Amino acid sequence: MPPCCGPCARWPRTAPPSSSPRTRSPICSAATRWCSSPPTARSRTPVNRARCAGRSGWATLRQWALLTRRGTALLLHNRLSVAVLAGSPVMIVAMFAVLFRAGAFDRAAPDPGSTAMIMFWIAFGAFFFGLTYGLLQICTELPVLRREWLAGLRIGPYVASKLTTMLPVLAVADVLLLVVLRALDRLPAAGWGTYGSLFVSSVLASAAALALGLLASAAVTEPGQATLMLPLLCFPQVLFSGAFVPVPRMTGAGEAISWAMTNRWAFEALGSGVGLESLWRTGASPLGPPLLDSYGDSFGHPASRGWLILAGFAVLFLAVTWAVLVRKCREGAVRSRAGR
Repeated sequence: MPPCCGPCARWPRTAPPSSSPRTRSPICSAATRWCSSPPTARSRTPVNRARCAGRSGWATLRQWALLTRRGTALLLHNRLSVAVLAGSPVMIVAMFAVLFRAGAFDRAAPDPGSTAMIMFWIAFGAFFFGLTYGLLQICTELPVLRREWLAGLRIGPYVASKLTTMLPVLAVADVLLLVVLRALDRLPAAGWGTYGSLFVSSVLASAAALALGLLASAAVTEPGQATLMLPLLCFPQVLFSGAFVPVPRMTGAGEAISWAMTNRWAFEALGSGVGLESLWRTGASPLGPPLLDSYGDSFGHPASRGWLILAGFAVLFLAVTWAVLVRKCREGAVRSRAGR
């Protein structure tokens, strides 16, 4: 008899999904209902194999949609979480207003040092939002995830649902940050092209950080460990971003480490998008040319270069998150069958 090609394929032969109602979940019923048909009718011919694959893809899409709706409902139901999500960008914007003076991007009297720091803190703000939003998303749900995985839930839709639930929230936070900073004259008077570039850079920085947070959350075993990961992940992003010590001034080892820092590429993409190189070269401040010499060609590349790298990091982190969760679910199933 040909093996089933659906979610029930990972069940032991002695315990099919239909015989274990204790582990079944409403989330998984849509994904596994089609597996109740006879295997011979499902996979005997190429046509039925194609139908099986089509149903499997449809089940994956339904799982993703259902998990996204559930995650959004849980997020909105927790008032404390909503308050934290809404309050974090407000606090960051308030600190920007207190820390930096207005008019730093005025070509008649620019402040090159402040312009670099404003771009860095926008990049780090986007990173911090994404990381903190993702750190507790998985570790608090791992026991439930293992049970639902045994009942047919797929890890891919689960990880994707986390991204689609949190990324819109991060995008709103990034928009709020840019709009308020422009209203307070901490950003230059520029067109839609410039601010579109800044927005894309910020969202991709948030997405990469969110994926990193999900990876860290999947790797730990309890929420306390995820909290301890926060400074370990943040400090290298600050030190090796190229903002405080420009990349051309780093040692060889430091420059190599900076390649793995998403904050570096967000900082450079934001600086390129806002035109820091041109401002420093042609602005009225005498501090611009020396600062440009120090940073080298950090802002000489198009912002799209940083976008591609940030998107690549996000995909890489999500893929590793998927692999870690699959391994943990399989190990949990082995321990459960062994009675441990």
